[in-house]
Amino acid sequence: MIEEGRALFLQVAESVEDSIIDGSLAPEAKAPSTNELAAFYRINPATAAKGIAMLTDKGVLYKQRGIGMFVAPGARDLLLAERRSAFADRFVDPLLAEARKLGLGPDDLAALIRDRAGAHAAPTMEGNPR
Repeated sequence: MIEEGRALFLQVAESVEDSIIDGSLAPEAKAPSTNELAAFYRINPATAAKGIAMLTDKGVLYKQRGIGMFVAPGARDLLLAERRSAFADRFVDPLLAEARKLGLGPDDLAALIRDRAGAHAAPTMEGNPR
């Protein structure tokens, strides 16, 4: 589960974020402790704590003294907005730049995406796209 070449604390933070985004960790739910994360990933607790601190600084988690870390209200929306922005920066902006070079406009791109999405749709039991 750990990827070589990426900082471990970032991977721990991203794993917790993924659980918030997919609903495994709901708002106000208790987040895994640094010791639990360290044991699960077999890493130093200080490394896990660094990932948790990053999420606390972003407002995704908050601490209840003596009880633990909890998912902040609105954390999922915050993370989705952050990831959508990163997606646009990483994929959409380069796509638009290449489309301009090829003379493709927004309507051409939308049609191309619809066509490709339809071609990659999983067939249902009857063989029709979903």
